[in-house]
This record gives sequence, C-alpha cells and structure tokens, in this order.
Amino acid sequence: MTHTKLRSFTFILVAFMLGCNEFMVVGVLSDIARSYHVPLSTVGFLVTAFAGVYAISTPIITTLTSNWNRYKLLMLLMTVFFVGNTLTAIAPSLGWLLFARIITAAVAGTIISLINLLVSIITPMDKRPMVLAWVGAGFSIASVIGVPLGTTIATLLSWHDSFWIISGLTLIVFALLAWLTPRDTPQVKGSILEQLALLKDRRVLLGIGITVAVLSLQYTFYTYVRPLITNVMGFSLTSLNWLLLLLGVMSIIGNEIAGLVASNKGVQKLPVVFTIMTILSLILGVALGNKITGMLTLAALCVVVIIYGTTIQLVFISVAEKEYPQSLALATSLISIFANVGISLGSFTASTTVSFASLTTLGYVGAVYGILAIGFSFVLRRFYQK
Repeated sequence: MTHTKLRSFTFILVAFMLGCNEFMVVGVLSDIARSYHVPLSTVGFLVTAFAGVYAISTPIITTLTSNWNRYKLLMLLMTVFFVGNTLTAIAPSLGWLLFARIITAAVAGTIISLINLLVSIITPMDKRPMVLAWVGAGFSIASVIGVPLGTTIATLLSWHDSFWIISGLTLIVFALLAWLTPRDTPQVKGSILEQLALLKDRRVLLGIGITVAVLSLQYTFYTYVRPLITNVMGFSLTSLNWLLLLLGVMSIIGNEIAGLVASNKGVQKLPVVFTIMTILSLILGVALGNKITGMLTLAALCVVVIIYGTTIQLVFISVAEKEYPQSLALATSLISIFANVGISLGSFTASTTVSFASLTTLGYVGAVYGILAIGFSFVLRRFYQK
C-alpha cells in the first residue's frame, strides 16, 4: 500500500472510529441502564446530550482554532477524544458517563472537519470526490460493522469492554495520523467575523438548506425504521438485525455513488436525485403493505439520501477556497453541523406525526422536505450554469 493510499485509509479509519463512538451507545443503552440500575428512559438523554454538544461545539471550536497549526490541533483533539472515550469505558456512574460523552462530543465534530479539510488540501483534485465519499462511508461502515460488534461484545462481556476496544483503535489511529499527516499545510488566517462571512454566500446557504432538508426527510422515516420493519411489514425480531444490516450496506453503496456523482458535475444532477428521493418517500406508505416492496423502497431510500453529501461538501470547500480562504475550516464542518439540525428536525417531525397518524404516513410527511430539497437544488444549479 502506497503512502497516499495508506493516508486515505487512515482518514476513513478516523471516521469509522468516531462513528463507533457515537453510534455504539444506542446499541448498549439497555446494558447501561441495567448496570446503573436506572430506567431505560433515564439513559436515553445520553444520545440527545451528545448530539446537542456536537452541534454546538463543532462550529465554535472549529472557528476559534482555525488559525492553529492543523497537525498539532488534530493531535491535541485526538488526545482529548482518547481521554473522553477511556473515561466512558471506566465510568463508575451515570453522571461520570455523561461527562465523558460530553468530552468526546465536544471534539468529534472538529476532528472530522479537520480530516475533510486535510483531504481537500492534500488529495489530488481528480481523487478528492471519492476520498471524501469514503470518509463519509466510514460512518456507515461503523453502523454496519462496528456497532453490531460492540453490541455483541457488550452481550458477551460488558458494555465497558466495547469502549475499551475503541480506545485501543484510537491509539492505532493516533499513531497513523502522527506518521502520515503533514506537519504544515497552507492556511489563510482570519478573524472570527471574517470566517463567518462564508455564511452570507447564497450557494453556501442553499447547500445548508439542502443538507437540513435531506436529513429531515431521512429521519422522518428512519427514526421509526425498526417498528416499520417489524410492526408494519411483519418481519420477525430475528430478521430485524439482518435487515438493518442490509440498510447499512445500502448506505455504503450510496456513499460510493455519491463520489461518482460528485466527480461528474454533481450539482447538475441533484434535482434528479432529489426527485427520485421524493417519489420514493411518497410511495413508501403503499409499498409497506408488502414485505418485498417495502424493503426495496427502504433500501432505495437509504441509497438515495446519501448521494447528495459529497457534492454539497465540495460546493462548500470550493466556494471557500476561491472566495473565502480564511473560512476553509468552517466550510468543512458545515455538513456535520447542519446534518444534526436535520436529524433533530426529522426525528421531531416523525414523533409528532405518529402521535396523530399511523406509521405508514411518515413517507408522505417526509416528502415535504424532499420538495424543499428539489427547490433548493434547482436554484443552486443556476449558479453553476452561468
């Protein structure tokens, strides 16, 4: 494996590591509740707290540290992440665990933003879309492989051991980053206000709108994907894990397609992608009446909702590189920041919908966000037709 390929693999491994840390808690919530002798509803706030801290801290830390040496900053943040994850592994109480999760959430967003930034700087232009797509795929791979593995370890041993394994992985990733990351990279320094000027650009605002809309549509149905599979389509609990694995694999395929689309005038293709996404959302309610059509529609949705990501990431990066070079670090963090906004909005939409209507109506409601994404993408495309 060449030095360049090993570095790209390391960047993907960082995303996998962060994904395991973020998602694994969901799979072991029951184990955590039993170990601390508290109700499951009490430990559920660990997920909410992580997402909230992640969304708030990422833009703040990214902006405040944008003038720092990127290599030293990445090493420092990785050290903090290791400490936070290790504190999670040894947490003797729920309060300790919450504190540890806050530490890891505070730095996770900035770490992946730095990785995306380094990809944009040191990867050749023709390979940039695919490497960015595969860094994004690292999170999908974590949900498909890392999280089930962590859940299995928690069942056989303890949920603490699942996080000890992530700490071990963190040490390996740290060593690879220390070896392969350039010590100095070109950077344009600017004040906080100068960096925030990026957010005035209409292309960036449209990209943010698209990100929020797509994630809102995705989590309008994905929040209740388990009851959709079992209660609505009638699959057994035994089949559930295999079907969730299938949906995770489809997300990985979506990341691969995302890189290909971004490499070939991706902005021009977004309206078509979002039209397909919206149609799939509209037919979901009917498709759920049959096991085969229901799973095929869910699988197709899991592919299509991923495709936009690399293209929009490249829009943010290219706009910053050409017109707001002082905002490049902030540009690479926008997807992760506003994806969390979309996840929250989609989850809220889903929970509100099922309190008034059946689970089969989720697709119709989510399609509203799809229509917004189509509108935003047509306007964005006009900027790239001039």
